[in-house]
This record gives sequence, C-alpha cells and structure tokens, in this order.
Amino acid sequence: MSKAFTKEEDEREDDDEGELGEEASSSERYITPEGFARLRAELDDLWKVQRPKITSEVSAAAAQGDRSENAEYIYGKKKLREIDRRIRYLSKRLDSLTVVDPKTQTQKDKIFFGAWFTIEDEDARQSTYRIVGPDEFDVKAGLISIESPLAKALIGRSVGEDTVVNRPKGEVEIVVLKIWY
Repeated sequence: MSKAFTKEEDEREDDDEGELGEEASSSERYITPEGFARLRAELDDLWKVQRPKITSEVSAAAAQGDRSENAEYIYGKKKLREIDRRIRYLSKRLDSLTVVDPKTQTQKDKIFFGAWFTIEDEDARQSTYRIVGPDEFDVKAGLISIESPLAKALIGRSVGEDTVVNRPKGEVEIVVLKIWY
C-alpha cells in the first residue's frame, strides 16, 4: 500500500465524530441548561487538564530518543489525536446548540421539552421521565431524548390524556398522570 493511501486514511480518522451537517432537525439542537453545562465542563476538562497532561507525557517520551519503537510516545500521540477530535466535536456541537430553559415554559400543564412527567401503561406500571436533547439522554436516570418514540408521542399532551406509543416491541397505550418543570 502506498504512503498516499495511509495518509488519506489517517486524515479520515481525524474527522469529527458525527459531522454536524445542516440536515440535523431543529429538535436535535435543543439542550437543557444542565446538559449544556455538562458538555461545557467536559470540553474545559479536555482542553485545560487532559490535553496539557498528555502533551507533557508525549514530550517526555519524545525526549527518550527513537520514536519509532517508543510505545509511550506512540500511545500518547494516539491519545492526543482522540482528545483533539473530541475537542473539535464538542466545540462545534456547543456552537450549534440552543439552550432551552424549562423554567421559562408558559404552558406548564402540557408536556414540552424539559418537562418531567409520570405516565402509566396498560399494565398499571408507572414510569417517570424527562424530555431532554439527544446529547444528554440517559434512560436509567429517566432522561429520554426528544427524538424518542415516547417523547414524540407525548409532546403537547396534558394530564389525563392517553396516547398510543409505537415502540420497537409493539404499541402500548399510556396515560399522563403528572407533569412538572
């Protein structure tokens, strides 16, 4: 394989993860203030703590001589590329996000972005969730993406309203029990 092909592959590796094209729907650009703060904190940690630490480790490894067989140097350079890739991604992503503060919601009797709500399914099982942006969802913590089938089915619903949710394992009828922001 010629050197030109390997260089091209290396450059592709450095592309940002998940390009932020214009085709992203507007709901994918929403984030809660807490989610934005977490992403900002991650970026700050990478830029101010992790990157300088790895850079100094790479410098120390490079000073040891032969870089071609220096595992610390090779690993450090790879780790540095990963950090730089994540920094570029987070920088672009943070610039493209719209922070939506649920406290400013005027219709607090309906489910919208940032709402916490409790639902009950056909089997009388209750679940509590919050609708958040795709960058901050965590189902175990009760945070579901605005792009999820459940969130899409519940947007605009009020307490007492029931709806059918199309899940991967089949449809389920649910009723909204409580909403808060």
